[in-house]
Amino acid sequence: MTDTTLINDLTDRREISDLVSRLGLWLDEGRFDEAPSILTDDVAVSTPGGQAQGIERVIAQARRNHQYDGLQHVISNVLIDLEGDRADVRANLVASFVNGGSVEQHGERYRFEAVRTADGWRLSRVEVEPVWLSAS
Repeated sequence: MTDTTLINDLTDRREISDLVSRLGLWLDEGRFDEAPSILTDDVAVSTPGGQAQGIERVIAQARRNHQYDGLQHVISNVLIDLEGDRADVRANLVASFVNGGSVEQHGERYRFEAVRTADGWRLSRVEVEPVWLSAS
């Protein structure tokens, strides 16, 4: 691997990792108007809250499923398999949802597909696999 190839690989991985982190912030802070900086126009999403295809439907699903007093998505163990202008990404997620005095925490696994676009890396597929749930 040449120095240039290594630098490009590291740059791509950092940009994709940042993209995954920005998805959590997007949901936590309701920054739905920033979707085009994170998602492709034809993004496909499959979560416990439903399935959606296309950026406008995904935004609507995210708005509907994230109406809480407090939210926090903690994403870790991001693993990126790069193949040219696309990448398969896995991560772990602990999401906390607070309404009044009740708290639900979800342990989930994320699977993403990221693609390089003219505007940079974007998520074209988001899948969520529930692992555990805790409520108080």
